[in-house]
Amino acid sequence: MTASRIAFIGLGNMGGPMAANLQRAGYRVIGFDVAAERMTEAAKAGIEAADSAAAAAREADVVVTMLPAAPYVATAWDEIVPAARPGTLLMDSSTCDVATTRALHEKAAAAGLRSLDAPVSGGTGGAQAGTLTFMVGGSAEAFAAAEPLLAKMGRKAVHCGDGGAGQAAKICNNMILGVSIIAVSEAFVLGEKLGLSAKALFDVASTSTGQCWALNTYCPVPGLVPTSPANNDYRPGAPATMLLKDLRLAMQAAQEAGASPALGEHATGIFERFVDDGHGGEDFSAIIRALRA
Repeated sequence: MTASRIAFIGLGNMGGPMAANLQRAGYRVIGFDVAAERMTEAAKAGIEAADSAAAAAREADVVVTMLPAAPYVATAWDEIVPAARPGTLLMDSSTCDVATTRALHEKAAAAGLRSLDAPVSGGTGGAQAGTLTFMVGGSAEAFAAAEPLLAKMGRKAVHCGDGGAGQAAKICNNMILGVSIIAVSEAFVLGEKLGLSAKALFDVASTSTGQCWALNTYCPVPGLVPTSPANNDYRPGAPATMLLKDLRLAMQAAQEAGASPALGEHATGIFERFVDDGHGGEDFSAIIRALRA
């Protein structure tokens, strides 16, 4: 294939593997991260180094941002948008609030650039394996242009609607996750108190009406599913701080939209206490240990 030039801004636990997958697929990837050690790791994967986000964007056909929070994305796009050539496709795969995301789309359009919000689900394991799910907002034309790239970084990409729709889908999805991991954890804690073995409960619930991703793929009890961080003393994975960020974004969006998600609010409160107690760096499935206590 003729390699397109991809600028990748943010080469951390998610962005680094995603950029490496694009590089292995034959794209020319030009990367930038403020952390020097991330740049060093990216170079080992064959990613070219730029000395700023703007410098990476000047040479690119597509610019991907994967950053920790909305303020970082907004700052990066302030540099990227003036530097990018007209027609360049900008794609943000960070998780941001919907209002900021829509403002970024407007900024790109005013500069003659195409844009997508394309947050992901699948965690660091999915980023490394190239099995992420992308939830995408933006025009149908921009989505079609990005599909070949998305296919190299993930196994599914869903066009959710216009600008901001991808972020809306992400925060709704992760509100479900936050509620369901608590429900699964509470069920196992109750089962323990009733003298039920974890394996017996898993064998029943994982094949009946209790089945869900938080149980079948990410079970918070060690030794039941191979993909669970519980098997590695709850090392993330996805740290609790990240899920809490998404839950707070969902609650902010709910307030702005006039919705009242009672279970989402309760789950947010539980994770706020968990993080405040010093467990933010643990995988979010470690919430089961707090519920036992």
